[in-house]
Amino acid sequence: METWPQSLKALVRTLLSSRYPMVLTWGPSFLQFYNDAYSRLIGDKHPAALGLDIRITMAEAWDTLGPMIHKVMATGVANWTPALMLLLERSGYREESYFSVSHAPAEDDAGRIVGMLAVCSEVTEQVLGERRLRLLRDLASQAGETRSVETICRDVVSALSGHPLDVPFALIYLRDADGRTLRLCGSVGLEEEDAASPRTVDLEKDGDGVWGLKRAAEGETLVLEDVERRVALTGGPWKDAVRSALVMPIASSAKTAPLGVLVAGLSPNRALDEGYRSFYELLAGQVSVALRNARAYEEERRRAEALAELDRAKTAFFSNISHEFRTPLTLMLGPVEHLLAGRAGALPEAARSELGVLHRNAGRLLRLVNSLLDFSRLEAGRIQASYEPTDLSALSADLASSFRSAVERAGLKLTVDCPPLSQPVYLDRDLWEKVVLNLVSNAFKFTFKGEISIRTRERNGRALLEVRDTGTGIPAAELPHIFERFHRVRDVRSRTYEGTGIGLALVRELVTLHGGSVHVDSTEDRGTAFTVELPFGTAHLAPERLRAPREQESTATGVSPYVEEALRWSVEDLPVVEVSHPASSPPAPDVARPRVLLADDNADMRDYVRRVLAPHFEVDAVADGQAALESALGHPPDLVLSDVMMPRLDGVGLLRALRAAPHTRDLPILLLSARAGEEATLEGISSGADDYLVKPFSARELLVRVRSTLELVRMRREVARERTHVETLMEAVRARDDFLSAASHELKTPLTSFQLNLSAIERGLSQVSQHNVGDRLDMARRSVRRLARLVETLLDVSQLTTGRMQLSFAQVDLASLVGNVVADAELEARRLGTPLTVRLEAPVKGSFDPSRMAQVVHHLLSNALKFGQGRPVEVTLQSEEKGVVLTVVDHGIGIPAPDRARIFERFERAVPVRNYGGLGLGLWVTRQVVEAHQGAIHVEDTPGGGATFHIRLPRN
Repeated sequence: METWPQSLKALVRTLLSSRYPMVLTWGPSFLQFYNDAYSRLIGDKHPAALGLDIRITMAEAWDTLGPMIHKVMATGVANWTPALMLLLERSGYREESYFSVSHAPAEDDAGRIVGMLAVCSEVTEQVLGERRLRLLRDLASQAGETRSVETICRDVVSALSGHPLDVPFALIYLRDADGRTLRLCGSVGLEEEDAASPRTVDLEKDGDGVWGLKRAAEGETLVLEDVERRVALTGGPWKDAVRSALVMPIASSAKTAPLGVLVAGLSPNRALDEGYRSFYELLAGQVSVALRNARAYEEERRRAEALAELDRAKTAFFSNISHEFRTPLTLMLGPVEHLLAGRAGALPEAARSELGVLHRNAGRLLRLVNSLLDFSRLEAGRIQASYEPTDLSALSADLASSFRSAVERAGLKLTVDCPPLSQPVYLDRDLWEKVVLNLVSNAFKFTFKGEISIRTRERNGRALLEVRDTGTGIPAAELPHIFERFHRVRDVRSRTYEGTGIGLALVRELVTLHGGSVHVDSTEDRGTAFTVELPFGTAHLAPERLRAPREQESTATGVSPYVEEALRWSVEDLPVVEVSHPASSPPAPDVARPRVLLADDNADMRDYVRRVLAPHFEVDAVADGQAALESALGHPPDLVLSDVMMPRLDGVGLLRALRAAPHTRDLPILLLSARAGEEATLEGISSGADDYLVKPFSARELLVRVRSTLELVRMRREVARERTHVETLMEAVRARDDFLSAASHELKTPLTSFQLNLSAIERGLSQVSQHNVGDRLDMARRSVRRLARLVETLLDVSQLTTGRMQLSFAQVDLASLVGNVVADAELEARRLGTPLTVRLEAPVKGSFDPSRMAQVVHHLLSNALKFGQGRPVEVTLQSEEKGVVLTVVDHGIGIPAPDRARIFERFERAVPVRNYGGLGLGLWVTRQVVEAHQGAIHVEDTPGGGATFHIRLPRN
């Protein structure tokens, strides 16, 4: 270093002090000097590269670096090259790397350029990251688009093929519907149907041999290092052989088998580091999202096609069934009209009334069938209108005026303001009739006060029809749906809940068919206005339908059915209760008939049900759920019979309100509904109804259902009364037990005092006096003890029956306890002349309640002495493995076999009470105490006569 020129020393000093990667070449041999930061860039080449010719250590990159360095040294002009791609062999393989480099000339002390000073920074990760991010961004944008699986696979292949440096080759396999076959849906860098890229792969047969697809299809990610053995491919910037590949599952959205497998080659010039692996994981994720979206799109498209096909089939069905309905309806209406016209002779008034109901409802059914037929024709595009110039004002005024009698009878005002227009409007008169009648009928249905107005005007070259009312109005949230098929506004007051929700939808379709439009303005509780606009002229109409002859059967029913239905609504004053007339065959005066409250908004249905029930029940009929609720709360009936769908308050709402009120909570409620099927029935029952009857029903079925419901209610009430009676008796028993407990406590006090005083008297007597009165004192003492035992027994009964008996366990020598009880009984045994034998294993220790166990021994021993008739009594106590056995044997009268099961019950005896006395409680108390100790007691015959009691007790 002493011979180095000062310029070299200064340059070396500069680069060594810098923390930025720097390298200096010096002299014709291009000897290199570099700092620690640079040493990390050249990897395995350090430290051998220090002091060597840079042309040797960077030989693989000299084709790129050499010209740049020579130019700088020749011209003396520094350069700057960002993101320069270099081939490096610093990690054991030919690596693709990127550096931002600046080369500057290095001068000696004389000012000659003798070397090069380079400042560089590696930007490999940034370059690769940006490049890979572009690919992921392209795939993400495609994943958000709704396209088919085939299109997605084609787009993924296109995107991958634009990035060969990162993805030398790729295969996309998707799982078939059978779950065991993978199908090739896209390839990059490989020919399809090659040995390395078969069109289909059977996972069971070939899944292990082809790219390890079976394991990947089960969710495992594989790294294959033998690509060269499978296929000859090159990749990377310098076309080196591809040696490795990743085989990754394409995840599904749920916890199910993967959608397929992505096979992707790894660049031969990049190691599979964390960044490269993360890139491929994100790539597989993007492919998965794109495929899942595509499959969801295809599934949705298939569902839409299926629904469209179903809709077409439904339309065809409605068309066919409507035609089939019209034939029997025509055969019903024709003869009924013939009879009502009197052509078959005069009819009784009752028969005329019944035929009138039949005619009205058949006409209503025909109108509904015609609406369905119109819809099916409109949807199928088969309706054949015939447009002809028409005075729209005159036709509309004539149709609307038909409702005047019904409107005025309901207390409303009808305003028809239809001045002549400047020119006729081309209309199909039958179809326009449906538009006007539906709008006016709808206005009347929802209007209870005020007026209904029908006006025609001209505006901006178009004819206008406006139907305005002051009715209940339409909620703002419902307005966007008001013209949808089968849509009905819920919880809005109307004259009837009947309807199908197709009237306004049909209006819109018919107006659209005329080239017009319809819109609605409404405010709740203020009213609604429907406005129909139709263009003048014929430019908007199909020329072939102008004045075209009618080839289809007309579905127009005329004004009469609409007006008759409105008249039925107008006479229905909703709050009024209709009381049934007396039955034709009244029952005996002393028999009270059950009262049925009937709620139905259809007047004909009310009349029919009332006529069916009136001979057997008192029937009060109302027209909606609110009126039924007010009637039931004010005067509860025996049964409520309610329709489900009604205005103001429906049947389910009525049911809930009655169940919520205390005095109507248990009312039997039977619901009527047109909704058939098991689901509807279960829904009705689950809502709290006692029964659910589906329309249509027969008179006989209705009567049977009402009677059976009333009978079930009667039986339930009888059971409830019995339950109340039982509870009253149980309360009396509890009161008696409480009294026994209190009385026993009260009796023990004077008895204890009596015993103490008796003992004091005995101690105070002289020996002579004791001799004279000793027998009497002994008898008194026995009587007091017996009375004390009876009081204790009564107290036990009270505690046991009320569940208040508590055991006080302690470690007890049961042999000592039994011996003490037997000792107390020896005097009584001698008096009765009964030999008493005791055999005890001592000691017999365990956890027992000492006072209760003494009570048990005393009861058994007393019984043995009482019923032993002077014959021997044996008491035995012996140990077992986990417990003890106490046996009391007598040779007395014994216990008959039929009585053995009941002698342990309360107040039970095996002998007549007049002969032996007793309360029948001793053995019952004994059993209770033994079982409280987790023990058991049983009785058997003593050989030769008598009874043997065995008690088994655990020690703990």
